[in-house]
Formats: sequence, structure tokens, C-alpha cells
Amino acid sequence: MRTCFILIKLLGFACLSVICLPNTTHATTELARINHTVITLEDFNKKYQENLHFFQLRQPTKGDVLQEMIKRELGIQEAKNLKIDKEPEIIDRLNTVLYHALLEKKLNKDFESIHISDDEAKTYYEKNPEIRVSHIFIALRLSASQKEQKEAYDRIKKIQDEHLVDGKMSFAEVAQRYSEGPSAPMGGDINYQSRERLDPTFYATAIKLGNPGKVSGIIKSQFGYHIIKLTSIRPWAEQDKAQVKRAVFEEQRAKIFEKYIASLKNQAQIVTHPELIKE
Repeated sequence: MRTCFILIKLLGFACLSVICLPNTTHATTELARINHTVITLEDFNKKYQENLHFFQLRQPTKGDVLQEMIKRELGIQEAKNLKIDKEPEIIDRLNTVLYHALLEKKLNKDFESIHISDDEAKTYYEKNPEIRVSHIFIALRLSASQKEQKEAYDRIKKIQDEHLVDGKMSFAEVAQRYSEGPSAPMGGDINYQSRERLDPTFYATAIKLGNPGKVSGIIKSQFGYHIIKLTSIRPWAEQDKAQVKRAVFEEQRAKIFEKYIASLKNQAQIVTHPELIKE
């Protein structure tokens, strides 16, 4: 797909109509030779047909398409002459292409077989509803030291003890004055959010509150410390059904992927040293 896009960008073509080539080619019919590499008429016809649907305003000539194929081959040969294909960064890119090609070849049929019914979507949503919350937040960098974590916790604990417990200020007022982050001016409100868009600990804590209006204790997420107030749970009747189906689809696709990777792991010898990356 990327190759097609680059070809289009270089040519600057698009087309309104398509003239199909007659199927009179043979795999051994030589159309062009670039050093020791042959472009057959069959290769050309295939590439030409594959790329036609990308052109919408002007049809490319066959001669121009052939020249682009020659340019591409010349570039590939020169890259190999310069041993660019042996550079670590390029090898990594090629391996990424191979990885995605493998997944497409092995799993696309399984992915295409996924069909989400309305009942499945509703069942999923009832367990994972979209919620609206406000929070009082003290940020913490990912690599924070124990001292920094304690200081951040002490700050939010002080906010809780001095401004929330006695009820003299509303949750929104406390958030406006003492919370950090972009939601502070809105009283900590982050509007409606799905499970997929929230930190798992944050979402799980909010859901456990159960009823709108309830406030959590202090919890820690990957971003810092929070005190959460659940303000609303969007009912199924008001939810975007297509959005929920996409979420269920992604979850089922992830399961298929993980099952396949697990089968590869079972056939491989894997040694890891997690202590080297322990936080």
C-alpha cells in the first residue's frame, strides 16, 4: 500500500475511467531489463491494474508507469550496492514489515469472521459503560523516586483532609483550586469516557463507586494520584452502538492475536531477564 502511495505521489496522476489491458501476456515475456533484473509484461500488467484505483482525476499512461517501475528497481539495486539493506535501522524496518505481513496472512480470515450482534454489544456495554467523572489530581512522572511519590501522596492527602472531609467546599471547588492538569479549571470534570480511554485502575475505581455522586479514596494510576467523583453513567439507550461494537471487535481481535502469539511462544525457546528493567 505504501509503495502504491509513493508511486502516486511521484506521478501526480488520478483517473476517472479505467481501460483494462487484454489478458494476452505470458510470465516469460520480457518487457524491460534493469541490469540483471527483468520486468515481465505480466509484472507490469499486474502492477498497473493494482494501482489504477488510486487515480481519480487523470489516468496514468502505461509508459509513465513502466518508467516508475524502472526507477524503483534502480533505487533498490543501488540501495543494495551501498549495503543499505544491511544497516540495523533498515533491517528493523524490514522486520516490522515482515511481522505485519505474517499477521495479515495468518489472521486476516479470523479477523474477518468476527461479527458483533446488538445483544453482544449491549452485554459488553453493561459491564463496561461509558462514565463521566471528575477528579482531583496530583501528577507524578513515570520514573518518580520514592521521595517524589511520597511528596505527591502527602500533597493529595492534605487536600483530602483539609478541604474535602469537612464538606465546606464542593468537590468542584477543591479541584479548581488544588488539582493539577487540564481538567482543573472545569472542576476536575473530564466528561464522558470509555473504558478504553482511561487508565485501568482509574476506570475500575470509578465503576466500583456504583452510584453517581460518590467519591473515592486516594488511588494511584500511571499518571499520578487521584481522588475520583463519579458523576454519571451513560445508559445504553443513549450510547453510540457502532462505537461499542468497534470496542467489542477490537477486544475479540486482540484475543485471536494473543492466542496465535501464545502458540508461537509454545514452540519457541524464550529467555528473559526482567530484573534488568525493574523499576
